[in-house]
Amino acid sequence: MKISSRAKAVAPSATLAVTSRAKEMKAQGLDVLSFGAGEPDFDTPQFIKDAAVESLKKGQTKYTPAAGIMELRKAIADKLLKENNLQYIPEQIIVNLGAKHSVYMAMQAVLDPGDEVLLPAPYWVTYPEAIQLAGAKPVILETTAKTEYKITPSQLKSAITSKTAMLVLNSPNNPGGFCYTPDELKALAKVLEGTNVIVLSDEIYERLVYGNMRFVSFASLSQDAYNRTLTINGLSKSFSMTGWRLGYTAGPLDVIKAMSRLQDHMTSNAVTFTQYAAIAALKDTSGVVEKMRQEFEKRGKLMTERLNAIPGVHCVPAQGAFYCFPDVSAHYGRTIGGTLIKDSMDFAKALLEQKLVAVVPGGPFGAPKNIRLSFACSLEQIEKGIDRIREWLS
Repeated sequence: MKISSRAKAVAPSATLAVTSRAKEMKAQGLDVLSFGAGEPDFDTPQFIKDAAVESLKKGQTKYTPAAGIMELRKAIADKLLKENNLQYIPEQIIVNLGAKHSVYMAMQAVLDPGDEVLLPAPYWVTYPEAIQLAGAKPVILETTAKTEYKITPSQLKSAITSKTAMLVLNSPNNPGGFCYTPDELKALAKVLEGTNVIVLSDEIYERLVYGNMRFVSFASLSQDAYNRTLTINGLSKSFSMTGWRLGYTAGPLDVIKAMSRLQDHMTSNAVTFTQYAAIAALKDTSGVVEKMRQEFEKRGKLMTERLNAIPGVHCVPAQGAFYCFPDVSAHYGRTIGGTLIKDSMDFAKALLEQKLVAVVPGGPFGAPKNIRLSFACSLEQIEKGIDRIREWLS
């Protein structure tokens, strides 16, 4: 049967591929230690599950408006005002099937063929695929460890052309584990003033920041930033609700209406009883997210220290999310266990096959010198896994 050219052009997810292979090896009885998963290892808090069960008991299982139930959009608006200093009416918010869907829908709503999208590297693997599915072209902005993998104002200014339609910002970042400071974001926002560049600000990891880092929403920086920004967020990472598939987008009314029209024909609405559970999550005052954040911070600090103690491995300390993103390129060109390590793909494959440690290669993230390790796992697994990596490289 004929396959469309757009479907052929979509690359498989590198993160899901590694996770799948690791699970396959585990099923064979092998002691695989996986650092591939991009999801918390904690269970969804019980009060959220209880809210979903209660919703089912009430028979809240029918269609909702495409943009989501009004109660949830009001709860999101309240959250954005209280926590992010962003004032939106519920009509400026759409509920999507996870933040990944939010990204796709937003790009479908505002991008045209021929548009260019500025995409700082490292980037989440879905961004370039979503950009190209909208008919636009990703323009990669390269970064290095010297700037903690963050773009600079001068770099942004020189990259903007008459074809530039969007800048994608993801802070805290997947896969880099870095976070832009408020001053760094203000400097980028200043560059964009007077342009027609839309900012897609993916803030899914906003609650997971560490040390002295302070998170701010890009749209809150100024009226100009507010007017040009689509703020994307969700509950997957902060409330450990990856499988619930609920994200949301807030932005200019005309864009949200366009996304709603598209969603009406694509998925109808996000799962109804999940929406009621999300209301309970957004109104939470139990401190459950903070407990998870503190645990992630301990794990990230340990993983960073252990990785930097390995010769030829350099890891910028994790400032947010739950990833370490070490540069391992000093080991490229070596033959380890009979395998020539030419790049991050070879590194990750050989490490998994030879030492039963699953990491994600940095190549698909636009960072071929690096690998990604998730510390959404126990301290014991981190210790054991890094020991194996150190032994393998030595």
